[in-house]
Amino acid sequence: VQLQASGGGLVQAGGSLRLSCAASGRTLSNYGLGWFRQAPGKERESVAVFSRSSTTYYNDSVKGRFTISRDNAKNTVSLQMNSLKPEDTAVYYCAADPLLITRARSSELSREIAYWGQGTLVTVSS
Repeated sequence: VQLQASGGGLVQAGGSLRLSCAASGRTLSNYGLGWFRQAPGKERESVAVFSRSSTTYYNDSVKGRFTISRDNAKNTVSLQMNSLKPEDTAVYYCAADPLLITRARSSELSREIAYWGQGTLVTVSS
């Protein structure tokens, strides 16, 4: 599976950004797709993911502000980020794994995720 993320950038606090990830390769319906992030000096954490059955999981810190969506016809997964805060500043990665929603639950489990995109930087200024 190849993953190509786009859409990062610089935005002021309270603003919005939309990240997109184009996936290609294997039968993507067999994979969960989602987003993770890593801020400087911090461990990578999950942000929002879809399971294979389209169950969603959100990190508590982004609930009500971020929305993940998936277009199976276009093999894309997007992350709409609203009401951005400086603490959302990080490199955002899209990921794919058959057990993604399980492996999203801890940094240790996330090390087992099979496929990662290249990352896109999101910077939120105060």
